[in-house]
Amino acid sequence: MERRRNLRRAGLALAAGALFLAGCGTPAAEGKDGKGGKDAKADPAASVSASVNASAGASANASAAPLKPGEVRVGGAVGKPYTLTLADLRKLPQSSAPVKFTSAKGDQEHTYAGVPLYEVLKTAEPRFDQTKKNGQLRGVVAATGGGDYRAVFAWAELDPGFAKSQILLAVSEDGVPFDDAAGPRLVVPQDTKGGRYVSELNQLWVGDVDPVVDGTK
Repeated sequence: MERRRNLRRAGLALAAGALFLAGCGTPAAEGKDGKGGKDAKADPAASVSASVNASAGASANASAAPLKPGEVRVGGAVGKPYTLTLADLRKLPQSSAPVKFTSAKGDQEHTYAGVPLYEVLKTAEPRFDQTKKNGQLRGVVAATGGGDYRAVFAWAELDPGFAKSQILLAVSEDGVPFDDAAGPRLVVPQDTKGGRYVSELNQLWVGDVDPVVDGTK
């Protein structure tokens, strides 16, 4: 009698274990069909990644938006990328610079008025590696104008802490204001040739040379 009771108890235990295991396996199987289980639940890591990717996509689309005449986009390695207009520049404190340079049209002599390039870029809060001595000296600025014309500057050329000459985003030439179609013009008083006098300026990009020099880009 006792032996039959023990066998019965063992049988019941085995049946219960089988049912338990079957129950544990059911959610996973249902999850694959989208009816429950781990696969059907939102993965927190995946949600964060999707959110980041969506934000990055939105930023990329915003930064790629076509610029209107007279607008200048400031971006790159900066904390506060922004877009300003020729009208915005006219509202800022102005500086003037008499210049002489040679261009394809011959010798040029003009007086330009505008805003120091350093002040415009400083507003965007450039991000230089502060762990490096004078990290800003690794910085570069690329200025793009009409027809995808582009010129590059070292940060030290426009930073008054290092350079005496003041590079301007000019809003007028010889007292005549530029219209939006002409856009602001980059003026580089220390240059003897006008190659870096970028007309119809529409983009300013800040970066540093480390990725190129170190071979990481």
